[in-house]
Amino acid sequence: MAENQPPAPPPVAPAGPPPYASQTRTWNMLCHLSALAGFIGIPLGNVLGPLLVWQVKQNEFPSVDVHGKAALNFQLTVLIAIIVTVAAGFVLAFFCVGFLLFFVAAAIGLVGLIFALIAGIKANNGEDYKYPYLIEFVK
Repeated sequence: MAENQPPAPPPVAPAGPPPYASQTRTWNMLCHLSALAGFIGIPLGNVLGPLLVWQVKQNEFPSVDVHGKAALNFQLTVLIAIIVTVAAGFVLAFFCVGFLLFFVAAAIGLVGLIFALIAGIKANNGEDYKYPYLIEFVK
């Protein structure tokens, strides 16, 4: 009787996250990491990258709307801070102290890069990231 029984089914492997969740995390990450386009020589790429990803995918993936707005707002904040710092540096250059503000502008750009990388990694892990010093231009 034991000879006629069918073999036991193989154990079921645990299913990973559905492909939709993986795509969502990828697009969330790209919202933040697309800001790196500004660091490879594309003028205003740090703002245009998040703007394009957000506009293209916001209706398809609801969480991209949140991540895209956060990335865009932060990159706009960084851009404005750099412009103001450089402009003040030019004005103060007449008093021989303005060159120090150019180092501050470079530091602002570096901090913007670091925070974009941190946000991209967190988004890829499925976590939300709140940028510090964020001015909310797009709500």
